[in-house]
Amino acid sequence: MNIDLYRYSLCIALTLMAFFAYRFFFGKVPDKRIFDNYLRSRHLMGAALLVLAANYAVHLCVDIRQIDVNAAIVMNLTTYFFSYGLFVAALHMLLDRSFISRKVVARHCLSWLLYAILSVSVLVFAKGGWLKTSMIYLLGVMLAVYGFILASHLLKAYHKAVKMMDNTHSDNISTYVSWMSVLTYWMLIFGISCSALTFLPDNLVFLWVLSSVPFYSYLYVSYQNYLLFYETIEQAIENDQESEAPIVETVSCNPEMQRLVQEWVEAEGYLKPGLTISALSKTLYTNRTYLSSFINQICKVTFREWICGLRLDYAKRELLEHPDVTIAEIAQKSGFLSLSNFNASFKDREGMTPAKWRISRLSVRQNNADLTK
Repeated sequence: MNIDLYRYSLCIALTLMAFFAYRFFFGKVPDKRIFDNYLRSRHLMGAALLVLAANYAVHLCVDIRQIDVNAAIVMNLTTYFFSYGLFVAALHMLLDRSFISRKVVARHCLSWLLYAILSVSVLVFAKGGWLKTSMIYLLGVMLAVYGFILASHLLKAYHKAVKMMDNTHSDNISTYVSWMSVLTYWMLIFGISCSALTFLPDNLVFLWVLSSVPFYSYLYVSYQNYLLFYETIEQAIENDQESEAPIVETVSCNPEMQRLVQEWVEAEGYLKPGLTISALSKTLYTNRTYLSSFINQICKVTFREWICGLRLDYAKRELLEHPDVTIAEIAQKSGFLSLSNFNASFKDREGMTPAKWRISRLSVRQNNADLTK
């Protein structure tokens, strides 16, 4: 093993993780009560980084891999097992503040304790050779399975939150939490790869250490960026999680609601920025659960997709009727909160940007006019 390269890698990773952990614990946030949950999530993430940093510190100071490579691998696996729970709990809290409970904490701690006991038993009692090696590989597989289970639960919560936002908000608020999905998949791949990389031969083990640097850097930057939008997202999630009584009436058999919705569409009420299903339900004298079901069943889309479609149709008319008006002005007039959101939504639907669509349609219109002369 190249000891210097290995130790330099540990120093780089350990320094970054210590810095990130410090920022997670002591970084400033707005002095508002709504950020309490964000702080709890960040503290959990900081604790996870401290656990991993402690593991790296043992490797750096004690050089345990040179003393007993199997002990080093088992220590890595048990450390990852405990950290997985902290990582997932931290992200889960951003989607559901009630996720952390005594039952969840007890289940994770008990699972880790059993895994640690099994790991130590393999290390102490299993005889050397293929049996011990096979058992340690099995521990790695168990860790990967555990990480996959945790990640699948987190992704399920993420998709549930996104669907809830799409059914209650006209703006694409879910884009602000998309980093959680990216991070979860990355965490799953990174966790499984670390389970494998820890078994690397001594001359390549520095790759296991350096592989953590991009992941933790992305994690830190994502948390910092999320702070800018957290208040908006948290308010949306809080409002969405308020329960309402279930509606038994079949929405397709309500011509009065269809009339009210049609009148609202004709009055171009969808152009109001920041529109929510709660606000629309008050305008239509109904409740948001019923209105959401009505839109889902009649229009076959979510509330956000329905409003976005109406706004895009309006924007397309404006693009052709007012070719001298800028794209940014039309985006704002159509109810979109930002030009980037308008461009992305337009391209998803039409396959091209608003500017290209306008040029192509005006060109076709001009050619048709020339042919009729």
